[in-house]
Amino acid sequence: MDRIVIVGGGISGLSLSYALLESDPSADVVVFESEKRAGGKIWTEKVNGFLCEGGVNGFLDNRAKTLELASKLLINPLRSSDAARKRYVFSGGKLRLLPESPLSFLSSDLLSLYGRLRVMYEFFAPRGSSDDETLADFARRRLGKEAYEKLIDPMASGIYAGNPELLSLKSCFPKIFKLEEKYGSLIKGMIKLQRAREKERRTDKLQTLYESDRPNSPASLREAGRAKLQTKVSAGPGGTLTSFHNGMGMIIDSLKSYLEERLRVGGKVISVERKGKRYAVHLSDGMIVEAEIVVIASPAYSAAEILKNLDRHLSSVLSEIIYPSVSVVCFGYRKERIANKLDGFGFLIPYKERRKILGALWDSSIFPGRAPDGYVLLRSMVGGARASEIAMQDDSRLIDVVAEELKDIMDIKAQPDFVKIYRHEKAIPQYNIGHDRKLKTVDEMLLKYKNLYLTGNAYRGIGVNDCIENSYKLAETIIRKEEI
Repeated sequence: MDRIVIVGGGISGLSLSYALLESDPSADVVVFESEKRAGGKIWTEKVNGFLCEGGVNGFLDNRAKTLELASKLLINPLRSSDAARKRYVFSGGKLRLLPESPLSFLSSDLLSLYGRLRVMYEFFAPRGSSDDETLADFARRRLGKEAYEKLIDPMASGIYAGNPELLSLKSCFPKIFKLEEKYGSLIKGMIKLQRAREKERRTDKLQTLYESDRPNSPASLREAGRAKLQTKVSAGPGGTLTSFHNGMGMIIDSLKSYLEERLRVGGKVISVERKGKRYAVHLSDGMIVEAEIVVIASPAYSAAEILKNLDRHLSSVLSEIIYPSVSVVCFGYRKERIANKLDGFGFLIPYKERRKILGALWDSSIFPGRAPDGYVLLRSMVGGARASEIAMQDDSRLIDVVAEELKDIMDIKAQPDFVKIYRHEKAIPQYNIGHDRKLKTVDEMLLKYKNLYLTGNAYRGIGVNDCIENSYKLAETIIRKEEI
């Protein structure tokens, strides 16, 4: 296999290198990470007995690739507690439980009676006429204004720290986009998908009964393995939030150990130039590495800078992908100082409430071992697309902002016993309207550069699952081209 340089040691770059080496352990792969710490937005620290996640706090277990990778790395997934299924929205001055089922939705006080009836009207709402619609326009059209403001808006803040008036439904939630496209209604689509799953389960059950007479046959072993995987992947309506015993950093540490000297931290790539059929990768210390294949797995703004001299147009398009600022503020308290039972995942806040935080996660209730005995750990998010400037305030101001908000929202009057702040000046890429067109333009421009690739959460999925799946797909593409 030709020499491969991967720029960026986040989960995308690390999992891609693993996938390539899994196929060919002797492959000449090197990963350059500009920071002294690999992992990107996966950043776990244990401080004074508190296990703090500076960025990503988990992944959903409804997609197989991340679980498969963890299994190969010999690290056991840790499912979130049952309490984490309870999620709250701060609305009208109080925390209100997010409905967990159709029946609880009908009796919920989160939406007014009219708001609930309007959501039920979704079955009859007209299809959209635009190929690329904002999340806000889609939600108002299909679910109504109240559901948009109290349900969809805080969800967009929680996932993207974004502004749903700008986010593209098609790019952010492609499954929902396709559901309307295929069935004309989300409710109708979900009913049909549920029936299809029930039919598949019945078929699987009959197949298992048929195979029971030959328990060691290849077919039965395959079926058992598939059934086991489906059981793990399908838990809960949207999957179960999952991490690892010592936090998400465990998957990064395991990948680092696997790669050993192939990972070079503190190696900042500043540019890439074409050199015949190869590429010359220039590092900030003056080092030049030549390679036949180059993959840029760094954030889009970093990729734009690296490619500026190679292709200014490509660089310009990549620089249009926006990253708002977000700070994560961890507060630890003695348990007896908190009146709230913290029986849940945490809460999100609709923009219309005009609060200064996006929400807070009750980390010590979500996963065991996140706080020392007798303590609790809360993690608040500040900033995002609508208030980036708040995230970049100094420590004392951030602490005051979060403390004041938690006092008003959760009636926490005590000062925290523990504080840890993580700042991300450029946090989460925004898939705003036109994102799909940008990607098509980027793909077309990359055709001019054989064996130059882009990957990472700036393009087709921001989650850990997306990044790992895309890494494996790219590894297959690279290996296939090498074999031709």
